[in-house]
Formats: sequence, C-alpha cells, structure tokens
Amino acid sequence: MSKTIRMTTAQALVKFLDNQYVSVDGTEIKFVEGFFTIFGHGIAVGLGEALDTNPGQLRVLQGRNEQGMCHTAIAFAKQNQRRRIIPCASSVGPGAANMVTACATATVNNIPLLVFPADTFASRQPDPVLQQLEQSSSLATTTNDAFKPVCKYWDRITRPEMIMSALINAMRVLTDPAETGACCISLCQDVEGESFDYPEYFFKKRVHKITRPVAVEEELEEIAEIIAEAKKPIVIVGGGVRYSDAGEVVEQFCEEFKIPFGESQAGKSACKSSHPYCLGGIGVTGTYASNVIAKDADVVIAIGTRLSDFTTSSKWLFKRENVKFVTINNSRFHAYKMDASMAVGDAKVTVEALTEKLREKQYVSQYRNEITDAKKKWDEEMVRLGSIEYTGDDFEPIIKARDPRTIPEFVRLTNGKITQTAALAAIRRVIDADATIITAGGSLPSCMQRMWTTDKRGGYHAEYGYSCMGYEVAATLGVKFAEPEHEVYCVVGDSSFQMLHSEIMTIMQERQKVNILIFDNCGFGCINNLEMNHGIGSLATEYRYTDGKKPTGDLIPVDYAKVGEGYGLKTYTCRTIAELEDALNDAKSQERACLFDLKVIPKTMSDGYESWWNVGLADTSEKTSVNEAFGRVMEGRNAARKY
Repeated sequence: MSKTIRMTTAQALVKFLDNQYVSVDGTEIKFVEGFFTIFGHGIAVGLGEALDTNPGQLRVLQGRNEQGMCHTAIAFAKQNQRRRIIPCASSVGPGAANMVTACATATVNNIPLLVFPADTFASRQPDPVLQQLEQSSSLATTTNDAFKPVCKYWDRITRPEMIMSALINAMRVLTDPAETGACCISLCQDVEGESFDYPEYFFKKRVHKITRPVAVEEELEEIAEIIAEAKKPIVIVGGGVRYSDAGEVVEQFCEEFKIPFGESQAGKSACKSSHPYCLGGIGVTGTYASNVIAKDADVVIAIGTRLSDFTTSSKWLFKRENVKFVTINNSRFHAYKMDASMAVGDAKVTVEALTEKLREKQYVSQYRNEITDAKKKWDEEMVRLGSIEYTGDDFEPIIKARDPRTIPEFVRLTNGKITQTAALAAIRRVIDADATIITAGGSLPSCMQRMWTTDKRGGYHAEYGYSCMGYEVAATLGVKFAEPEHEVYCVVGDSSFQMLHSEIMTIMQERQKVNILIFDNCGFGCINNLEMNHGIGSLATEYRYTDGKKPTGDLIPVDYAKVGEGYGLKTYTCRTIAELEDALNDAKSQERACLFDLKVIPKTMSDGYESWWNVGLADTSEKTSVNEAFGRVMEGRNAARKY
C-alpha cells in the first residue's frame, strides 16, 4: 500500500498545484505562480484556509473584480509564452459568473487560464444557499454550468477524491499548445473542507513536457510543392509563431526565399518590425503594404494563425484567381481553415523542415520591386499619420462620418488638441525600445497594428481574439509580473477604462510601476465610426446627455487624472503632444504607477487600407443612407470567398 496524507480537498489542490512544472527545449519552469482570489463565503473558509495555513511557494493575490483578476492572469500567461499561470478563485454565484467572460477571452486566444469558482453544497442540505442559482428544471444546474461553452475543460468536484483526476486533466489541457485555453474546476463549497486520504504520489513533482512535433512528411512535401510553384507568396505570422519562439526562424525563412510577411494581432512582435520583409499588420486593421501585397499573392502561407475575419478581411483580401492557402499550425482544427493544404505541427520545427525542402528545390520568389515599393509608400503614410495636428476651426479629421458638433465641442470643453495617430507616434518616440505596450478592444488596436513598431520579441501585447474591452488595465499588472525589469504601458480608450479599471487598486497594493495611458475622446469612437459609416446616426456611442432616445445634449467630459489621483497614482493631464512627451519622460523617473489622461480629438484614428469588413447591416431600412451602405456590404460579400 502506498503512503497517504489526510488532507481537505482544498489543501490537496494547493499542494498539487505547487508541484507542477513544464519543460520546454530542456528548460524546466515552475508552472503555477500563485493564486488570484476574491474571497466570498463560498471559498474563504475552504480554499482560503488552505492558502492561509500552507500556501507553499504560491503567491496569494487579492483581486478587485473577478473578470479583472482573470485578465491579469491571462496577460501573465501570454507574456510568459503560456509557460506560467496564475489560477483564479472566486465565491459562488456572481463572483463565479464574473469570470465567464475572462474564460472565453482565454479560450479564444488559446491562453491557459485555470479557474476555481465555488459552487453550491454537494449535500444540498442548506439549499438554497446564499447566491445560489435555482433552476426548477434541474437542481444539478448552477451558475457554474455557464463555464461549459467557454472552457476547454470543465469539471465539478462533489467528492474529495475527484480533485485528483480533475487536476491532472486540467494540466493536460493547460500545457497542450494545440488545445490550451480556460479550464474550470468547480468546487462545491462543503467539499472544499472535506478530507480524504490522498496517496503521497499524487503530490510528487510533475514535469509536463511541451514538445515540438514536426508535421509529417506527406504534409511537408505537399506544402513545399505548392510554395515551390508560387511566384508571389505571402506569409501571415500568427500567435503560434510567438508562442513557439519561432520568430527568428520565420525571419530567416522569409529572407532566404524572398517572401514578405504580414502580422496578425497575436503574431505582431513575434518578428522584428525592422525586418526587411516585414509589411506590418494584415487585414481589416492592416497596413497598406501588407494588404496591397496580399491582394496579388498567389500562395498564402498562414503560420500559427486562426485566420479570423480581421486577419483575412472577412475572406475578401486575397484577390488573385486560384490563390492557394497553406497552413502550418499545431491545431488541426485551425489548420483546416480556408480549404488549405496543411502541415500540422509546431511552428518552429515545421518551418525549419519546410526550409530544407524549399532549399533543395532552390526556390526563390519572383518579386521584383513590389515589396520595397509597398513598404516605401507605407513609410510615407506613417510619417503623415504621426504629424497630423489640430489646426483650428478648419480642421478635417481622418474619419469623415461624424456629428458636426463633436470636434468643436470637445476642444472647447477639454482644450484637448491631440490627434490619436500623432499621440501613438509620440509614445513610440519617447518610451524605451524594450518597453512592452498593451492594447485591446476599440480603435486603438486598429491604429496600433498599423502604426506600432518594435524589435523586442513579445513587446506588443494585444488581446484582439475576443476584443474584450476592459482587459488593458488589468493586463498591465500581469505583464509587469511577467517582466518586472521592463517598463509596461497600456493604451486604453476611455470607454474601455470605464468598463473595468478596478485592478488599479491591486496594482497599488502590489507596488507595481505600470503606465496607463487613457485616450479620452468622449465616447466609443470605434463603434461610432462603424455605425455612421454604415448610414446609421450617432446613437449611444458618444458621452452626451440624452432625451431618453437620442443624444441631444452636450458632451460630458471626465477628469480621469482625478480618478487616478484618488487611487494614489502619479497622474498627468495631456492636452498637447508636447505635454504628452514631457509627461512620458517624467514618468520614467517615477517609482509608483502612472496614469496619463490624454485629451484626444474624436475621429482622429487611422482608417482602413485596401481592406473590407463584413457586418450584419439591415438589408431593408427607411433610411436611404443605410440602404446605400447595404449595397456596399453586398458588393464585399459577393467578392469574398465563401469558406
């Protein structure tokens, strides 16, 4: 008989997690950093007791909003190349439900996130317990069933011994590059405190090997033959390139065979922006250089990307007749997209194997001046975007569809004279080359994918798979935990900041120096553009007093510097580019977190370049403008690939 240790479910959970490691390329890394939690009655005396009595080497972190603390954990895992995690625990009911959005964010982006929501009593004796969701159709249904569609693994612990198989299966998923995402282990609150005689071997050190499977020979040969016949191929660099540490290998591949590459949001900064074959972001939020080259490509080589609608411009981007698609992906599900010929395997070793085959075939693309011409044109546009200034009453912003009241009123109320594209150019000029920048939903990821440049691998951190507004502030803490030696900045729209900035208090509590740049344009600028460019009025997207139906009143300015001041941050209000540059330079010498309140003129974000996006616009409307816009939508749909 093996030796046993009598412990509660929660104590066993903590002890197990403290002994989990991953191994990548022979390097061993402790997988679990600690616990993020907001204690409520469903978890404070169960899991809370275990963490209080013996947390081992695990840190215990106090969150302020369950979604926010999970965003911090997602950012931490992402910035650690998915090789370290911070599990998150919540109470039963609303605390648990708050984590559902974050689990979806993690799963969509293939980022490991382990959550432990408390659940109702397995015994059902005190039912309905405080915060219990009761369904008359089934007493077995609880709030935590909502995690099932957004997680890669889901379990509910109704007996203490169940925690063993549940945790081992969660580790299986969390450490699998092809399947990783959110894992939910629901803890019945009475079972958290119940004991079992666990075998000692359950708590032994486990090292989960993250391997590099290369694609099989048949798949490699097929894609090599397709590429060998290509005259003008293009590579799409996806997040899989980043997580595989394949950036340098992809750069060498593109340089040897003279193939340009565009970047998805997740793939950006896997390769260096200064690389001669880098065209920048691709798709709906892509650069002119990427999109104009992509339109004429005869073979698209998609490496480690999900090929989302933003990356493919809703399958509209690739215009060449008989264009072929090749995918390299460790997930067969993603590799099958766009009717591609696929090589299923790790990006780094599969690209290396493909390189050998193309070298044997003495392959080189047939581009002449197209790449340099496209890059030169985009470089000129970058200069223009970075130099756009407010000129007074005659000022014409980039985005034309707008309420004519908005810009004059905004300038009068805030005295703000910053344009969004010029602000991003200034931030890039001033902050350190090895800083990490963070962004998420809204117009900022669009501008950033086009305009941001960095040669720091992993220096661009975007959550755009789920486009989850509210990610940014919490993510600064996760990234700072991951790389404490570097400066960390997030750029966040005022709407996203208002949605979720509660982890500012956790940032202060943990004494972390991060930089939060709020782009205040008095509204949901990105969605205002979307509705107005499709013939709809400016509805429920600007911060205006309303008559209950329409935004008829004045804009409502907000002093975000005072918000930051209240939390104890060092704050700056920036109304001009000069003030922004001075503030950024001053912040470098600060030891506490800094918040920048940028008064950014609405409609000064960048617009699309050789791209299109499919949206579900009304096909019948009383408004002529909507009917005209729908005609344009149909033109795009007719031109796009069907699958």
